[in-house]
Amino acid sequence: MSHPEHGPGQLCEAGATLYERALRDGRLQAGDAADAPCLIGSGLLRPAPGDPGLLEPVTPTAALHRLLGLSAARIAAERRRQERLVEQFEPLTRIETPAHVGADTPVLRLHSGTERINRAITEAMADASEEVLTIQSRAGLTGRRGEAAGTAATARDQAVLDRGARMRGLYQHTLRHVPAVYAGFQRLQGDVEARALDELPDRLIVIDRTVAFVPAGDDGRIALEVRHPALLRFFVTAFDRLWRLATPIYPQTVKRPTLNGVTPRQRAIAGLLVEGLTDAAVAERLGMNIRTARVHIAKLAAVLGSESRAQLGYLIARSGILDQEP
Repeated sequence: MSHPEHGPGQLCEAGATLYERALRDGRLQAGDAADAPCLIGSGLLRPAPGDPGLLEPVTPTAALHRLLGLSAARIAAERRRQERLVEQFEPLTRIETPAHVGADTPVLRLHSGTERINRAITEAMADASEEVLTIQSRAGLTGRRGEAAGTAATARDQAVLDRGARMRGLYQHTLRHVPAVYAGFQRLQGDVEARALDELPDRLIVIDRTVAFVPAGDDGRIALEVRHPALLRFFVTAFDRLWRLATPIYPQTVKRPTLNGVTPRQRAIAGLLVEGLTDAAVAERLGMNIRTARVHIAKLAAVLGSESRAQLGYLIARSGILDQEP
């Protein structure tokens, strides 16, 4: 019987059956594993001490820990390879090529490193004269990444406004209380509007509907510059639909109403809790730290009279707060 090919760390049907049998019996005859060599290759079976004719199983916990470590090492190596490729090719993308070369290829350009990303955005905004659309997640406005972006943004944003352009920005509601956000608005003179939603995708910048910048990695160190018309139309349409759903926060602030004692923040958290999200996942989705999320969850539980997490989900559903229009 031929053994089906599969990736490292995966189990074929025969391998899974034999491994389960080995775990139940404690040992296997070496000949029994001939149809599933993946068990030995992946380290799930090993020769029994003192008897090479027998194989004994490695515990699932130990095997899983080792395989996860190998997987993490492969991912880290691939990430380093991606960064090396970006560093090698990014300078080459700046070389001027004849108009006929790649004329039918969508224009996509990778930028690596915060300094390079901010420089590319500044260069793209140098000629902006109509409108700049931005989606600003918490990741892009706090910490070192946010500080670097804010320092580079003020002068270039004001220059765009001085040319008569309009700026519209979408923020998470949790950023309404971050002083640096309002300070950034107040430093600008011109047509600036901002609105907020509970949840937003990661950062997006669209300039004059001709070029956009989106993250190309989880840590904000790689960005993708997009000049393909179809992708730009998609970005602008998505932004406009989110804009219509959002609450104004600048220059005028619209206060969201509290319904039956449940605040808008608690209502957003309730919606995520009934999806089965953990406290950490709720915090990440809403752009807050986990301690703040737990404070809001405790207040929601107090409002609804819940004494346990299981009861809270039931009371959220029974209360109908997710069915009410704000």
